[in-house]
Amino acid sequence: MDYLHYPHPSRRMTMFAANGMVATSQPLAAQAGLEILKKGGNAIDAAIATAACLTVVEPTSNGIGGDAFAIVWTNGKLYGLNASGYSPKSISIEAVKERGYTEIPKHGWIPVTVPGAPAAWAALSKRFGKLPLTEVLKPAIEYAENGYPVSPTLGKYWQAAFQTYEKTLKGPEFSSWFATFAPNGRAPKIGEIWASKDHANTLRLIAETNAESFYRGELAEKIAAYSKQYNGFLDINDLAEYEVEWVEPISIHYRGYDIWEIPPNGQGLVALMALNIMKGFAVPEAPTIETYHQQIEAMKLAFADGQAYITDRKHMEHRVEELLSEPFAETRRALIGEEALLPAPGTPPTGGTVYLAAADGDGNMVSFIQSNYMGFGSGLVVPGTGIALQNRGHNFSFDENHVNRLAPRKKPYHTIIPGFLTKGNEPVGPFGVMGGFMQPQGHLQVVMNTIDFHLNPQAALDAPRWQWIEGKKVLVEHHFPHHIAEALARKGHEIHVSLDSGTFGRGQIIWRDPNTGVLIGGTEPRTDGAIAAW
Repeated sequence: MDYLHYPHPSRRMTMFAANGMVATSQPLAAQAGLEILKKGGNAIDAAIATAACLTVVEPTSNGIGGDAFAIVWTNGKLYGLNASGYSPKSISIEAVKERGYTEIPKHGWIPVTVPGAPAAWAALSKRFGKLPLTEVLKPAIEYAENGYPVSPTLGKYWQAAFQTYEKTLKGPEFSSWFATFAPNGRAPKIGEIWASKDHANTLRLIAETNAESFYRGELAEKIAAYSKQYNGFLDINDLAEYEVEWVEPISIHYRGYDIWEIPPNGQGLVALMALNIMKGFAVPEAPTIETYHQQIEAMKLAFADGQAYITDRKHMEHRVEELLSEPFAETRRALIGEEALLPAPGTPPTGGTVYLAAADGDGNMVSFIQSNYMGFGSGLVVPGTGIALQNRGHNFSFDENHVNRLAPRKKPYHTIIPGFLTKGNEPVGPFGVMGGFMQPQGHLQVVMNTIDFHLNPQAALDAPRWQWIEGKKVLVEHHFPHHIAEALARKGHEIHVSLDSGTFGRGQIIWRDPNTGVLIGGTEPRTDGAIAAW
């Protein structure tokens, strides 16, 4: 790889380290992971510490009541973890319709699925960690107990969420959110100290019981009682019977590298389908108008297929192998011409998120992502716990005939995806770009920036991004090359310049030099991103 720096307003530099590295969207969380590495923990311990800390220092994007996915490289092998939660056993489309709904709401109890994040921390710690969970969660507990100053990007999104919730969350079930996250009747300001004793106590219980309290103990009882009080579908058995899934990561071979994602119900498959289309094109060593056009069209086609076919893997009508087959990629690639198209799903052959990357000096590497969805999630906080519950159920379809239709004990189409890169059965490293449906688009762009355009990790993240929205509508960042944007418009793309770079995803990368073992990291310039290393 060429380690030249790509020009970007951030002027951040690629980081190098030999003994350990943690890259994430909040400096305090990255330092928490590094602290655990220095105490003798491995990359898995560091990832858990960082993830738990992010629920405290970046609550606008994730929380204890969210989901998580991870890809772990250890002992010469990749492991996948799906810690997304399923819908309650008592929920159904008919039951929701009986309450007067014509669609699945964004807030309240109906979209709440079982949170998987605490189970992810415990499962990763038990299988791969070196330090006890009580030690690993200490930094997060301390920040929750004693407080920390709100960082700039965090403050911006916290204020935006408060303004929205103040107008829309009117029922008594939402009062705990305001008591927890707006204790002075407003969002905390940038630089202001915010703390949550309830959050700290909950993290202690999770640490001391290896998350048992959350699913089968005191915390589970509080969650279930809160649900029952406001006629929620979630009950104590939904929590007690939940278990994480260890899964085999899925991949495609792309120009000498293997790109790895978690299999459905996540949308990592969308990124792989788009890359599978792109590998059939001759791509120059620097992006051209034609390259951007092909990327956007490939992404649109992959999303059309993802939206049509991805759901809980047990309910999918087409196998992953069919959707990643070369014949299917060829049929989709053949649709890409000179003009922007309106995407529709093909026929396969039969047969509001935080991301972090961690690595240590012993070769362990982790790609980890967790989220509540749409910022704070459902708008519900379990009283006395600081647990902000996710609203992942909003992604279910209300159409009885759709593969991703709402059903009992089913996992929805999920947006959060960790990525990993290998070459010749050796690890290159973890990467990810958080941000709802931007995530597969970010994966495609970062992977191609790295492999096709030979950019170092920081340059691959700094490069100006585009984002397909719907139909022919494409957003581009304000520093996206103007002449390329004009040329794409002439091809029929409806180009809109966005001044909000936060909508283009927030990524992190750590690569390992195959010759020296040195770690090489890049962090997102579009947020309060930081790399902690030694």
